[in-house]
Amino acid sequence: MSEAIALSLARIHARIEAAASRAGRDPAGISLVAVSKTHPAEAVTEALAAGQTVFGENRVQEAAQKFPLLRESHPALRLHIIGGLQTNKARDAVRLADVIESLDRPKLALAIAEAMVKENRRPELMIQVNIGDEPQKSGMARAEVAGFLRACREEWDLPVTGLMCIPPAERDPRPHFRALAAMAKELGLAKLSMGMSGDFETAIEEGATLVRVGSAIFGARPYPVGA
Repeated sequence: MSEAIALSLARIHARIEAAASRAGRDPAGISLVAVSKTHPAEAVTEALAAGQTVFGENRVQEAAQKFPLLRESHPALRLHIIGGLQTNKARDAVRLADVIESLDRPKLALAIAEAMVKENRRPELMIQVNIGDEPQKSGMARAEVAGFLRACREEWDLPVTGLMCIPPAERDPRPHFRALAAMAKELGLAKLSMGMSGDFETAIEEGATLVRVGSAIFGARPYPVGA
């Protein structure tokens, strides 16, 4: 497994550099978030051995099982929570994560603010935007982002550093990435988490500073029997 993951990481980094070159960007300004959801801790260890230090998890429960022990031996490890977050998991997320990318509603903002006080810890936050205005998808409505960001800062003193999105499936993602980049610029936010295994190069060309790549690094996800 170690050679396969190391080779996949090398290929992804080469593609990141090529996409950055096409866009006239410095690849050093683009962070690869290796999405390890449903993959075992051993796969994360192999990626760490290959030099990868930034990981993303969808579920807080899974992150709690994998990452505390890994941090002891790899203090440079950084963990992003990238999946939908329930308010009753906010304290666990604050305790575990360095970045929470899925802030998308006032109730969650309040829960995170309270958790930060209790845990004496302030992970970075990113607002998840429903960039395609899809009724079935999580994320803050585009028209509400500016007001929500203002409330996050003024009412809850939250360290919001950027925006995240998942564009509509089976459509050209470029206009959606471009719209998120324009929104971030207008709001004065420096970080943009956009792009996954199938479209991260396009996201880089449109300004992504973080790309979330899972299957292209770790392979197909090993879903449990019956899932």
